[in-house]
Amino acid sequence: METATAKITPEIVEAHGLSPEEYERVLKAIGREPNLVELGIFSVMWSEHCSYKSSRIHLKKLPTEAPWVICGPGENAGVIDIGDGQAAIFKMESHNHPSYIEPYQGAATGVGGILRDVFTMGARPVANMNALRFGRPDHPKMKHLVQGVVAGIGGYGNCVGVPTVGGETNFHKAYDGNILVNAMTVGVADADKIFYSAATGLGNPIVYVGSKTGRDGIHGATMASADFDENSDEKRPTVQVGDPFTEKLLIEACLELMATDAIVAIQDMGAAGLTSSSVEMASKGGAGIRLDMNKVPCREEGMTPYEMMLSESQERMLMVLKPGKEPMAEAIFRKWELDFAVIGEVTDTGHMVLEFDGEVVCDIPLAPLADDAPLYDRPHVPKPRPAPLAEVPGSADLGADLVKLIGCPDLASRRWIWEQYDSQVGADTLQKSGGDAAVVRVHGTRKALAMSTDCTPRYCFADPFEGGKQAIAECYRNISAVGALPLAVTNCLNFANPQRPEIMGQIVGCLEGMGDACRALDFPIVSGNVSLYNESKATGGGSAILPTPAIGGVGLMQDHSVMATIAFKAEGEAIFVIGRNNGHLGQSLWLRECHGREDGPPPPVDLAAERAHGEFVRKLIAEGKVSAVHDVSDGGLLVALAEMAMAGGLGCELEQIGDHFTAFGEDQARYVVTSAVADTIQAAGIPMTRIGTTGGTSVKGPGFDVPVATLREANEAFFRDWMEG
Repeated sequence: METATAKITPEIVEAHGLSPEEYERVLKAIGREPNLVELGIFSVMWSEHCSYKSSRIHLKKLPTEAPWVICGPGENAGVIDIGDGQAAIFKMESHNHPSYIEPYQGAATGVGGILRDVFTMGARPVANMNALRFGRPDHPKMKHLVQGVVAGIGGYGNCVGVPTVGGETNFHKAYDGNILVNAMTVGVADADKIFYSAATGLGNPIVYVGSKTGRDGIHGATMASADFDENSDEKRPTVQVGDPFTEKLLIEACLELMATDAIVAIQDMGAAGLTSSSVEMASKGGAGIRLDMNKVPCREEGMTPYEMMLSESQERMLMVLKPGKEPMAEAIFRKWELDFAVIGEVTDTGHMVLEFDGEVVCDIPLAPLADDAPLYDRPHVPKPRPAPLAEVPGSADLGADLVKLIGCPDLASRRWIWEQYDSQVGADTLQKSGGDAAVVRVHGTRKALAMSTDCTPRYCFADPFEGGKQAIAECYRNISAVGALPLAVTNCLNFANPQRPEIMGQIVGCLEGMGDACRALDFPIVSGNVSLYNESKATGGGSAILPTPAIGGVGLMQDHSVMATIAFKAEGEAIFVIGRNNGHLGQSLWLRECHGREDGPPPPVDLAAERAHGEFVRKLIAEGKVSAVHDVSDGGLLVALAEMAMAGGLGCELEQIGDHFTAFGEDQARYVVTSAVADTIQAAGIPMTRIGTTGGTSVKGPGFDVPVATLREANEAFFRDWMEG
């Protein structure tokens, strides 16, 4: 057959994304020239998307352990102990390039893939989140991309019956030619019933379940490891097509089989499909694997082993079962109307052997594919720290500036987005989009999980180290602000081309900052994903995205009845700011939106203050001493107060905000709290200032008085007018 006999040329090697040096390594690994099937398998396993060859060396420096961490990076998802014999399982992944080419299916299959990463470990998914970055709203393609991505996330999540409870959305011209779609899923499992992916047991059957294999998504992992160019639309066939109803059946069938003792190992077929799932299972188990390609369920005629191995068709899983359990397992999957096929067995050869039509079409050692993938310590140039802001412009009217800020694309209400998501399915959602963190009850208990996605790319671009710290710190603040103890982090590290030393400098700087913050806050990283080559030649001159290490954090609340929200609750309550205000305007939204400038250093992050202030806020919430809590972030203090006023439909009178430094500075480690028992709130060493009182129908202070209704109209207008216009 042609795939086993085609002559390998330098052009074919290049088309598979392998450098000449990497191809030499392939020759050395197998001791001969590969055939096309073997070359295809090496190409996807050694792609940036699957091997992390440019980032692995730096990822190893991140803190990944804590007493509550059951399983850190290296499995399908991270696992943490949440007490009472239960575990939370969660992960975040990118689907950036597919979503730019085909926004609906790209985003939908991103959701489907991350769901499989979580339920393959034995968890029932309880919440989805996302982190989205788009280009300029007036870019000719952007409205179509936003509509498609949001519809895809909603279409898949709503149909599969997992609530989409929160996320973040930003706009910046750096994403004009390369949007980011990062999806996160959180699930809950019994801590003693976690499933892993290491294939063991000589002769154990290897079983394929779920949907049939088609020709969609072939070379998806390779595409995700390359820049975009003018011909990116031609890559549409590399985008997978999702079916959420099949995924729902797959979740139920897998969880039903997991309740038995039949499964030895299980792995979802994600990037690089059957290739990565089989290679990872066998190499983790130190075993070999033999597959009969004639037994792979296919939905198209005449599929070759090359196509079957590289297809990224959705809703598929690979399992190793105990011998003799096949009939029971098959009965479960047939009941749920899913494909079930025994396609091979575990061997002790250490090789992957594929047979087709009675011939061996692939025979390669597994060790080089997984463990000996290329590892690069790429040259990196640290970004020089930005100079302090030279002269800072003034503000003629704080009220007018506030209205402008609250209506800008980065701060405008996301209602148009989240109203398309079913956030209530499962009936356990306690807090959804619009607050600091989403909160979902652990079913049948008083516990709840709080979750947030965070990153401020403009900070990371200006100073990668401080920006990396800030991304972790803000996630920690958002989870603390609802009253939950932050426990662990997943991440999605989105950067441009790592072969450019200045981009590699961003990666190294952000990871160093993240690592420092995770250690200082006891907030380890348990899973994640790296997405590189996020840049586009199509927009002219090789435009790179801003460095965007998106952080997804999960925290635990022992009693959800004391959960805090951001809305002002009643007239006459005292308003306090916890944390210091130094009026930091470098890289602030106010400077960008009101003066068209993106300069200066980002706000410095004091990790000791972040920890102390977070612990204090959680204590206040647990003791019932505060009625509303909101962290101060984009836009500064006056924006945070306006958001609290809009959420509660109640104004406030402020005494301490007299200039644009105090109004719009983006100093870190700050929270706004309201209290009806103000005189009982105090703590040694915690900076705290009373700045006003709730009440009235406007946000009012020295020299400004803006009705809450005016703020709400400005806040709602951007998406409404853009999407209706």
